Amino acid sequence: MKVLSLFTGAGGLDLGLERAGFEIVGCVEANRDCQETLRRNRPEWKLLEPGDIHAHRPGDILAAFGLKKRGPTLLAGGPPCQPFSKSGQWKYGRARRMSDPRAATLRAYLDVLEAALPEAMLLENVRGIAATRQRVTHKYEALDVLRASLRRINRRHGTAYEPFALVIDAAAYGVPQRRERVFVYAARDASVMNAPLATHGEAASQGGLFRFANTWDALAEYDDPEFDPSLLPGGVWGDLLPSIPEGANYSHHTPRGGGEPLFGWRTKYWSFLLKLARNRPSWTIQAQAGPATGPFHWRSRRLMTRELAALQCFPDDWEIHGSTTSARRQLGNAVPPPIGELLGLEILRQLLGETPPHPVSSLTPTLRDDCTDPEHVAEVPAKYLYLRGDHPCHPGPGLGPGALKRLEEQLEQAA
Repeated sequence: MKVLSLFTGAGGLDLGLERAGFEIVGCVEANRDCQETLRRNRPEWKLLEPGDIHAHRPGDILAAFGLKKRGPTLLAGGPPCQPFSKSGQWKYGRARRMSDPRAATLRAYLDVLEAALPEAMLLENVRGIAATRQRVTHKYEALDVLRASLRRINRRHGTAYEPFALVIDAAAYGVPQRRERVFVYAARDASVMNAPLATHGEAASQGGLFRFANTWDALAEYDDPEFDPSLLPGGVWGDLLPSIPEGANYSHHTPRGGGEPLFGWRTKYWSFLLKLARNRPSWTIQAQAGPATGPFHWRSRRLMTRELAALQCFPDDWEIHGSTTSARRQLGNAVPPPIGELLGLEILRQLLGETPPHPVSSLTPTLRDDCTDPEHVAEVPAKYLYLRGDHPCHPGPGLGPGALKRLEEQLEQAA
């Protein structure tokens, strides 16, 4: 059961598929740090050189890994998600999606699919990839492009690929993180796969589910009150973090929060001064992080690389190569390996008619019963009190001052 992996990143999806019984026969990844991460952890996974998918013809990619048409069992990967992300909506008033030049990676994925004609495909991305058209100007939405491309492939090759989108929240399967992603699959013979049943929920007794794994389950072994001072957040806002309770963000210091009215409601991005709560799952780990971008540890410090990896459920011996910034980017972009494993097992069972080698993952943390009390919430430092005032709420997506300024600039250029 051979997997051709595109946009492999740090290998989270592929590690999960490997644990489900698949063989990773080739990886296409352009980032040098990601390549080194893969080499250090799985030297047997062959890497394409150069790693840029756009530098090769699809048939040459197959040949580099000794594959032929209809040879791979599974084509898997996650094209870069920036064109479909919420951050794009915040910045531009809407995500640019298929109008973004970076969306060419989705078309590259489809070109390799047509060259390989695998038994099944699996494509991971943020929820925005499944967004529907809201305006006439949004001509080429991602799923529209995917469906149209697969129809053309089916006509040319006699296949029956039909894409289906599954929205997966990693927390529902034991990952200590609320992380919603879309997984689009299609089978060459039009087989349909049902969404895997959740194993975890809000409460331990809810429908016979386990409770959600929380950050304490994942990070308790790393919890040290005497942490490295270099982990303290810097920048303009670092000293404000101790005044925010666990599980809250800057909105604690808005007129609708319980703290000082320092900001307007929803006038900052969600992860601004966002803090973990030890008794709840983590917020989504993000790939790009400024000095005030969370989630931060409940002890008002930055998360260590090892802690980020634990929240993503990478094994302890999985080494992430590169700087702290690079490691965060690799981990923030990764699929939690237990989710890759879960979907691999379901593909085996439902699409390929194989018996899965085992029922569940061992990579998710053990649920603990020794969670400690929350941290004391500090007073707001005096240097921030000048911000007290009556701050207006954000007017809505695309209506903030930054978006309106960009719109004005575009109109001036058009004139």
